[in-house]
Parts: sequence; C-alpha cells; structure tokens
Amino acid sequence: MSKKILVSSLEPSANLHLKEVLKHLEECEIKGIFDPKFGTPYMASSEFSAMGFINVLPLVFKAKRAIKEMVEMARTSDHVLLIDSPAFNLPLAKAIKKAGIKTPITYYILPKVWAWKSGRIKELEKYCDNLASILPFDDRYFSRSTYVGNPLLDEIKVEKTSYEKNRVLAFLPGSRKSEISRLMPVFRELLPKFDGYKKILVVPPNLKGSEIYGDTTGFEIESSTPKVLAKSEFAFICSGTATLESALIGTPFVLCYKAKDIDIFLAKTFIGKRIKHAGLANLMFDFMGEEPLHIELIQNEVTSESLFEAYKTHEAMKFKNARERLKEYLKFGSASNVAKIIIN
Repeated sequence: MSKKILVSSLEPSANLHLKEVLKHLEECEIKGIFDPKFGTPYMASSEFSAMGFINVLPLVFKAKRAIKEMVEMARTSDHVLLIDSPAFNLPLAKAIKKAGIKTPITYYILPKVWAWKSGRIKELEKYCDNLASILPFDDRYFSRSTYVGNPLLDEIKVEKTSYEKNRVLAFLPGSRKSEISRLMPVFRELLPKFDGYKKILVVPPNLKGSEIYGDTTGFEIESSTPKVLAKSEFAFICSGTATLESALIGTPFVLCYKAKDIDIFLAKTFIGKRIKHAGLANLMFDFMGEEPLHIELIQNEVTSESLFEAYKTHEAMKFKNARERLKEYLKFGSASNVAKIIIN
C-alpha cells in the first residue's frame, strides 16, 4: 500500500525541490499545497506568492483556513513534508502536534535562523520530527538537524565550459512580481550600454506572457535558468537562489535587489547585525573563511551605471575556481536523502 504524504510547498523554488524529491517517491500519494503539475492539490501553491514584511498580510486569513484544513488531512497521512516558507509551515507544524496527531513531520529547507528570528529554533525542534538541512553550517544553530545535501546539486545538470567573451548576457529579475517590477526598469535602462550583445531575459514558465515585465523589447525570452546561465558571459541576478545557482554553474554575476523602503529598513534592523551578505554564495564563502565571491547592489545602489561597472570589472576565473570549492563544500544533492527519511 502506497504511503500518503501531506505536502506544503508554497514557493516556486520549493516546488522545484519537491519535483526532485518526488522522483524518489514514485509509489507515494501526495496531497496538500503544491504545484498542480504534480497532482491535484487541496490548494495551488500560486495562491501564496508573496514576499516581504508587508505583502504577506492579505494572506493571513487564507492561511488560517488552509492550516485548519491541512491539520485534518494530516490525520489520514503517513508523513508530513514541509518545504521552506516558515511563516506558514511552522504554525502548521505546531497546529498538527497541538491537535495530538502523531504523524511524523519532516521540515525540509530550514528557516534562516542565522539571519533572524532565532526563536524559531526551539519551535522547529519541538514540533518537527526531522529537520532536513541544505546548508552545511545550519548545525551551528540547530541541535538535531541533519545535513541532507543541497537541492541545487540535484537540479543543475549543466556547467559553464567556456570563459571567452561571447557577448551573451543573462537577466534574472526574480520570480515574484514585486521584484520584477522594481528591477525591469533598471534592466531596460542598461540595454543601450550593451549594443551588439545578446540579452536573454529569464522568465519562469508560470509567468510567461505576464504583463508585469512591461516592455521586453531588446530581450530574447527563455525559461531555463541553468541553460541560460551556462551559455552567458555574465548575469544580472535578483537576490535569491539563482545567485547560488549561478555560482555553482560558474557564471560570473552581480546580485541586485530593490524592495520597499520599509522592507529594507526592517531587514537592516533585524538582520544587518547578524550577517554581512545578502547572497547565499557570499554567505557560504564567509562561513568558509574566504573573501566574498560577487558584488552585491542593494536598493539605490542598483543603477544602470553600477550594473555596467560590475560587468566591466568582473573576474571570470574567480568564478570558475569558486565553483569547485562550493561543490566540495556542499558535497552532494539532497532529494534522495529526504525521500529516505520519508520512506523510513
């Protein structure tokens, strides 16, 4: 008899990780919140696409209703898999255990407690049976987390093989509407500085045809982040998982991020004292005791001039060498190890 797994996978990135895990759980039946391409969810993950301290507020009532329904589904499940999204998944784990339900809970991709909200550590260890970490340094903060590997080592099938200047550039303005709407005007302003270059705008499949990008004249549109990065000389990337993806592929890039002023203020207030960098690759190199890999431009620093300067001054071989050190640090992929936890 196949196992019934209750899944909570709210973000596009979480669904990419879920896809890899499901390859090792072919005999299992899933229910809950996830991308409909994996089956028939109780609720599609796209209904929870919000980022920041302010934008999430309208989702509170929907989240409360969803948690109530998910708790009931947990009663008839063999395992619960929560992926990232602590604002929703941590209250869900707590509600399941408070209801007296004994179904084991695995939390995959732990909250960044090393950045902020360290109080979540006690809650995670109290309400979750398995803490599946994807960052080698998580064990400095959790007493019983298990490093299962990093999902990007499962998902990335390509790497950069040539470092000649091929005049191909990648533009990744993010996966959320708020990110895209703020970065695209700067990216458009940057285009004239690269006359004669091939400019590829990466548009996730779920946003293809979306008006949020505005005028895309001058860009070629593609959807595969790894393939575009592997063939690009340089990339302009919104802060997020794609920065680590580019580092592992070996493509030079600059991190750029623009948000609401209140979000930046809160981030600096609660996070700024704990971590030095916004990019995951830079954070890892910091934990490894090495210098930052890439430039980070935040808020008003993000201009067409500063982005162009980042391109002109980048050192390609630095990224090539860093790729191997990062792979050695992360060791292996995580999908099969997460599946083993669920099956066993």
